[in-house]
Amino acid sequence: MATGELLSQEQKKPRRTRLPRGQLLIGGAWRDARDGATMTTSDPTTEDIITEVAKGSAADVEEAVAAAVRAFEDGPWPHLHHEARAKLLFRMADLLDERVDEFALREAMDMGMPYRDFRETIMPHCSGLFRFFGGAAMNAMNGGYRTSYEDQIRILTRREPLGVVGCITPFNFPLALTCSKIAPALAAGNCIVHKPASDTPLTALALAQVAIDAGIPEGVYNLVTGPGGTLGDALVKHPLVDKIAFTGSTGVGQGIIRNGADTLKHTTMELGGKSPNIIFADADIDAAVQAAFWGIFWNKGEVCVAGSRLLVEHSIYDAVVDKLAQMAKGAVLGDPLDPATMVGPIASRNEYDKVMRYVEEGKKTATLAAGGNSRKINGKGLFIEPTVFAGATNDIKISREEIFGPVIPVISFKDEEEAIRLANDTPYGLASGIQTGDLGRALRLADRIKAGTVWLNTWHKYHPNAPFGGYKMSGYGREQGLEALESYTQYKTIWANLA
Repeated sequence: MATGELLSQEQKKPRRTRLPRGQLLIGGAWRDARDGATMTTSDPTTEDIITEVAKGSAADVEEAVAAAVRAFEDGPWPHLHHEARAKLLFRMADLLDERVDEFALREAMDMGMPYRDFRETIMPHCSGLFRFFGGAAMNAMNGGYRTSYEDQIRILTRREPLGVVGCITPFNFPLALTCSKIAPALAAGNCIVHKPASDTPLTALALAQVAIDAGIPEGVYNLVTGPGGTLGDALVKHPLVDKIAFTGSTGVGQGIIRNGADTLKHTTMELGGKSPNIIFADADIDAAVQAAFWGIFWNKGEVCVAGSRLLVEHSIYDAVVDKLAQMAKGAVLGDPLDPATMVGPIASRNEYDKVMRYVEEGKKTATLAAGGNSRKINGKGLFIEPTVFAGATNDIKISREEIFGPVIPVISFKDEEEAIRLANDTPYGLASGIQTGDLGRALRLADRIKAGTVWLNTWHKYHPNAPFGGYKMSGYGREQGLEALESYTQYKTIWANLA
């Protein structure tokens, strides 16, 4: 399957196009599903079908795993010098940057990510992941000598890849959350079977083609598209899959852990969140409201680390609610291909229906300050207005459960102690934020928040060298940073008698 040119050199504005049918990548070759089945993927803006992709089955997973095992056991990939692997990862990074328009168009059509946001924010991060882990492989993968109690004994340590890694990725940031797994897994010398979300497979297809074009050996990178339950279950239970790297809901993650226990799978779990954003009265209120707005409404709230609980000090509560509501009412909903669009459509009909149920629940237990309605653009689309609920408490449903949409409850607190108590009163611990003019307070409270990420006077900052992951029910293990390589490698100790 050639990805092709989706945007001509003369074209200044992106336009929709029907894409070629997507296939499976197994053992270095594009092919149809074993039984010939296909499924459609739709554009949430127009509700039109974009293309068909292969609908893989457990039999296809079996073949993909077998190809990955052959590549790992008999191929050159795990034995390549670290520098040689790094060069191929650098080449993948370059190809991603060269094809940014194609990827941006695919993600805008497939899940409603604003085209401009993808080009300016997502792609630099994705290509940066391959560059970072390419460089890391040349250093962190080295072993060394260690001394022992005996003069004639030397201890050699080797850091080795695990083997076959199953990557299961969600619909909301299809490329970014794939690259965060693929890049360290390849850098460590593992072979891959990738199962993308069935609703948003289009950038996964293009990334697999990038791997081929960069020169990744056949069988090292395999892609199987299709239903999550069938394919994910086959990967998780397969005895020759050594690790599962997963991003998704806590419930699905728990199932993966249980089902992988029989084969003692290595796992990395990046799961749900209900992240608190705390605004103190001494903050720059306008800047804090900006951080709160983008913290929840960027990518229409379909973000695992969205600032989806806003905690505001009592003395400024009304002012913050008013400013945030005005920003929400003024947000531009629209086509993600339009540069003016701030909030695109919800990624799928199922997600849209779920979010609207939470909106209706919120109307029963809090005060609607902005939004609360679905919207059509030119009579079509799965749009939901940015929605703000005032008068919320931390015990109502919209404050407890992950909505994964453009909906935020605003909760009042009276002092630092109550703010921390409310922030930590959640089963999740993925991200958090503190908006204050007092740096000492910010650092002091950051130490007390039980979350893997704490943003101070900002939100949605990421970098390939910064480890990312959760506390509590938000999962375990880390993506990004040198810490990520730990979960894609294992250590071997060799004892040498020099006598």
